[in-house]
This record gives sequence, structure tokens and C-alpha cells, in this order.
Amino acid sequence: MSHTRAILPMPAASRAPVGTALALGSEGDPEDRAEVQPLADDPESLASRVGAPLPASERLVLSVAEAGELLGLSRAFAYELVARGELPVVRFGRRIVVPKAALLELLESASSSTA
Repeated sequence: MSHTRAILPMPAASRAPVGTALALGSEGDPEDRAEVQPLADDPESLASRVGAPLPASERLVLSVAEAGELLGLSRAFAYELVARGELPVVRFGRRIVVPKAALLELLESASSSTA
């Protein structure tokens, strides 16, 4: 036996206008409504609250393409270096990332061996 529920429209008197919130325990009286404050006027702080990705300069890892770009390499060659084991990577499931610290160590060791 299936049960169905009727969805009835909310009476106009109990609807709060956009930008207002009902106080807990209120009966829908207009006096009980309070204005909702925005999270922030600063778009950068708002973006950081909703999980926007950090800029590459602040992240601990780079994509293989980003690492290749920083090294002056094509995306394809960067992935070839990953396949050869010449570019240090960390795998998270199917995602492959290059830790910045390992990339810097690689560059330092390469520059010290040629100097």
C-alpha cells in the first residue's frame, strides 16, 4: 500500500519575506522576524568560506600540468616524467599531484650536482 502526502501551499501570512528569518519559537508574527545579516561584503573572504580552491601559490601540491608549466615543460612531457619516475608525485585515487616541497628539493639537488 503506497502512502501519498498532499503538499499544501503555505498561507501568505506565515511566509517570511526574502532577507528575513523567523526567531525560534515564533508563531510567525511579523514582530518576531529579524533581518538576516550577509556573511561578508568582501568577496575573497566569502569565496574562502565556500570551499573555493586556493591559488597555486598557497597550495602544498600542484597538478602535473602546473608543475610542468613552472618547469617550462609541456603537459605531455611532464606526464612522461611522472611515468618514468623522474618527477616526484603523490597519488590520491586517480588524482596525481606534485608536492611543492619535493619539486623544490629536486631542483635544489639538480642545481647542486651541476654546480
